[in-house]
Amino acid sequence: MNKTLRKLYPLAPLAAGLCTLFTAMPAAAIDFQTADNKWTFSVDGNINVHYIFSSCESSDSAKAVAGGLACTGSATGSSVSNVGNGLLPAALTFGVATQQEGFDIAAHFGLYPGIATNDGGSPNNQQGTSNGSSNTALGTTGLDVRQVYMTFGNKDMGTFLLGRNFGLFGFDAIINDMTLPGVGVAGSMSGISPANTSLGSIGLGYIYVDTLAQMDYTTPDFAGFKGTIGIFDPINAAGNTDAAQPKKAPGIHGKLSYDYAMNSDTKFYASAAFINQKQNYISATTGNPYGYNGFGFDLFGKVDWRALEAFAYYYHGSGLGTTGLFVLSADANGDKRSSDGYLLQVTYKVVEKLKLGVNYGVSRLDYASSADQVANPTLVESNSKITGGAYYSLTKNLMLLGEVSDVRAKSHADDSNRSLNVNVGAYLAF
Repeated sequence: MNKTLRKLYPLAPLAAGLCTLFTAMPAAAIDFQTADNKWTFSVDGNINVHYIFSSCESSDSAKAVAGGLACTGSATGSSVSNVGNGLLPAALTFGVATQQEGFDIAAHFGLYPGIATNDGGSPNNQQGTSNGSSNTALGTTGLDVRQVYMTFGNKDMGTFLLGRNFGLFGFDAIINDMTLPGVGVAGSMSGISPANTSLGSIGLGYIYVDTLAQMDYTTPDFAGFKGTIGIFDPINAAGNTDAAQPKKAPGIHGKLSYDYAMNSDTKFYASAAFINQKQNYISATTGNPYGYNGFGFDLFGKVDWRALEAFAYYYHGSGLGTTGLFVLSADANGDKRSSDGYLLQVTYKVVEKLKLGVNYGVSRLDYASSADQVANPTLVESNSKITGGAYYSLTKNLMLLGEVSDVRAKSHADDSNRSLNVNVGAYLAF
């Protein structure tokens, strides 16, 4: 990527994050300019494919854990095989950038196809057929449009971003998750209707950042410090069967980060982010309106020292839920559930092309009240996992990798399920 494009087009977060993890891989494949050198265009992307084997809790021993992420078997067996994408879908992204009257202006389009057969509409939320599966003959895959945004600003005034892009809360956790080019926890890949993405460590150490319509502002760099504040399109709680009402105000996200290089061998990065949004519904039972405020904050710190990288991440939420934003965030009365979790990770480059890593994560969810406990006795108390991975750069663009993940889901009734995911595959960045 040339210097002009790096300056004008700073926000390709997934590519940038992967380049942080695997520095041999380029951030963009193709850059070209118009004849008058006023516009710079870029194209980049990835394809990743994995064989995923899941050894699930057997149907004889499986317990009810509502919101648990350990897979469970059926009467036909407890082993599941799948060939599909991992935590990332495939990607084809386009960027365009220019300078006009002292402003750096850019736009970005991110198209994310998968390879799983799923004819249910959304590539990540299949509806299924009469037999419960969307993974059927004569099917096709889906296209996920995650990013459509523009930016403008300069080094003195900062940068404005408007459009659909990744949020702020939880972003540093997922972008530094070593399973990003891999699979981590299989998620729907252990079921009859695989989506185009696995879980990685989502719901097992952090809440998914999600892609949201937004308008935000990032300050210039002040001695390594940057701040971002923005308004975001408010989304409804997943799974709530009450009548959702129009939101009275946008969601608000904010983030403060600090980046410091002590020398060429040692670097430090830290961040803190928050999210705040109101939910509004009319109860299907009583007909009465109710609402609750979802709030969360997170803390992230990472150290790079020569071939070693290590980070720690923590989050806490009230009315925010677990696994995804506003998933299991409140009970039927609109009383908020609190949640928290953490992810710890260490990776080490054994030789120039081989990196080994391990991470451990836990996500916890509490009852909103004693009434919630009575109504939902099988509610998940915690999802936890440990993943070990090996990542080998066969060439500067092609990586071969393998991972093993041990997953446990525990309910508040002290019942638990356990599963094991194993995956091998390849990740091609261009």
